[in-house]
Amino acid sequence: MPNEWKAMEHNSYNSLKDDQSFISMEALAGLLLMGASVLAMVAANSPLNEYYQGILQLPFSVQLGEYGIAKPLLLWINDGLMAVFFFMVGLELKRELLEGQLSKPANILLPALGAIGGMLVPAAIYAAINWQNPIALKGWAIPAATDIAFALGILALLGPRVPLSLKIFLSSLAIIDDIGAILIIAFFYTAKISATALIIAAVCLVILYAVNKSGVESKSIYLSIGLVMWVALLKSGVHATLAGVLLAYCWPSLFP
Repeated sequence: MPNEWKAMEHNSYNSLKDDQSFISMEALAGLLLMGASVLAMVAANSPLNEYYQGILQLPFSVQLGEYGIAKPLLLWINDGLMAVFFFMVGLELKRELLEGQLSKPANILLPALGAIGGMLVPAAIYAAINWQNPIALKGWAIPAATDIAFALGILALLGPRVPLSLKIFLSSLAIIDDIGAILIIAFFYTAKISATALIIAAVCLVILYAVNKSGVESKSIYLSIGLVMWVALLKSGVHATLAGVLLAYCWPSLFP
């Protein structure tokens, strides 16, 4: 019996260490986000602004034969790194949908209503104020965007002092809000949609789903197909961050 107690004590100690490590990583991510935000604001409102804007507009291209992607660094951040961010958020949301607090459909209602209300109400207020100005009225969707990344960063900074239910609520709201923003851009602010690129992205999604159902667990396969889907969405005119959410949905396990 003493040996069993020692084993249980050892396992509890290791579990506590893992939890503490995870909390430390969350807090570090929050600190990095807040620190980077402060540095960006200082740079943008100081004589360093010229260099700051120059870095954001720095051209960066990836070329493969006659095909390639050439965009300024700012768009690589918005379309590339944000896709990775929403992939991670999507994985957490998937875990909650399968076995967590969102496994019951009724629990999804609140974050869905929160996301929809968070887009409609600010847009309606903006439209009411600028109703007589046709040019300004075209910006009605700007206040509809919600920067959930900062809210999640603050929650990560606070660590275990924030209830898990609040983190889940914000993560769910982030996904729904992002999908709403993608639909707004696609239907109201995209001059031209590439049907070919959308078909390629849809084929990639079908392949990912089929690979998942076949029981394939090789992460490299999912990442390769997901990369093609991301490029297709980027070329389609639809916001490429959607690729991160779709890839998370088809990921073979609950955790990356």
